[in-house]
Amino acid sequence: MKWVRARPGKDSGYNSAMQTYLVGGAVRDQLLGLPARERDWVVVGATPGELERLGYRRVGRDFPVYLHPETGEEYALARTERKTGPGYRGFEVHAAPSVTLEEDLQRRDLTINAMAQAADGAIIDPAGGRAHLDARLLHHVSDAFREDPVRILRVARFAARLHDLGFRVAPATRDLMRGMVEAGEAAALVPERVWQETASALAEPRPDVFLQVLRDCGALAVVFPEVDALHGVPQPAEWHPEIDTGVHVGLALHEAARRSFSVEVRFAVLVHDLGKGTTPPAEWPRHVAHEQRSVELVKALCQRLAVPNRFRDLGVAVALNHGLCHRALELRPVTLLKMLESIDAFRRGERVTEFLDACEADARGRTGLEDQPYPQRELVLAAWRAALAVDGRAVAGPGGTGEGLAGEQLGAAIRNARLAAVTAAREQFRRA
Repeated sequence: MKWVRARPGKDSGYNSAMQTYLVGGAVRDQLLGLPARERDWVVVGATPGELERLGYRRVGRDFPVYLHPETGEEYALARTERKTGPGYRGFEVHAAPSVTLEEDLQRRDLTINAMAQAADGAIIDPAGGRAHLDARLLHHVSDAFREDPVRILRVARFAARLHDLGFRVAPATRDLMRGMVEAGEAAALVPERVWQETASALAEPRPDVFLQVLRDCGALAVVFPEVDALHGVPQPAEWHPEIDTGVHVGLALHEAARRSFSVEVRFAVLVHDLGKGTTPPAEWPRHVAHEQRSVELVKALCQRLAVPNRFRDLGVAVALNHGLCHRALELRPVTLLKMLESIDAFRRGERVTEFLDACEADARGRTGLEDQPYPQRELVLAAWRAALAVDGRAVAGPGGTGEGLAGEQLGAAIRNARLAAVTAAREQFRRA
């Protein structure tokens, strides 16, 4: 592949001045031998009117971004940005035919994302991204990096994606991020953008690295103070050889990703122990009633960041009930049934598997216990399936235990039938 730093010749497309280049992640992933998640393009030497006449449809509210009329891929006019105020939206954007490709690439966050490929295959690499790819470094393009606090989250997200390929944050970039946090830039992050980047990071192969990078630069205490508070909080070594609660959450997140559990499950793992961060030090390493405290913290976090309800509801269910699930083999049938009711198992059946995934990741997210058996899963599933098989119409029908009953009395009869089913399933599981 040809590597150049000068601008290539003109594209043979649409008009004599317009040139299009593949940019960013698609170029990076191609060089890493990874499948491209998406392909983005930059257009140099064109105006909005020219693109619209060619059938491109504008979709960018703040930036001149268009969708290709046939492929649907994003094409953005080359632009520069100038910092005019604090936070994510404090920018003045300049897009014009005179903006060069190099000027557009210069505004990007990381050097490995600041490469472009011309139609003839030539690579334009003004920031030295190829050298940093080879060195496995996440390095900022320029000091303009400090102008956008979202880049702190993006670096942490790329670290979570590329960690297993040997990538690490360059010391200079880590120091720059720390300086941004100390200057208050992280505090200006828009909550919705924090959630957007977090949700993407949770889906990466190493979401635990996302947290660690944020903590290394001080940003975790700003965007997720509830999670940051877990670090340095001890747990009983008998159950948690890693002792530190923050370390445990990272290990559990790693387990959830290693087992390809859903993003919703990974979020529940992230927040399941938040209450331990509020345990008075005099009570350490025990954490009595931390589950109830966790629930309130999960709700507050989700409200602050506008987290979707499906994440919040699972997070609350896991925070409140994970301890019960771990003790499922010892629970009375009535307590098993109450746990199933608490996680809304009979109205939202998909919740059961998600709940058990999170509890299993929690149980295995402990030093040296990553591959221990988790028979609690099979018992809870057996109890749920048995209770779910109870036919309410049969209970209320002729000869049923609820015959002639209505309202609360009929509901109690159905619940008693479910309890009998859970009891039978539990006994059968014990005999197996």
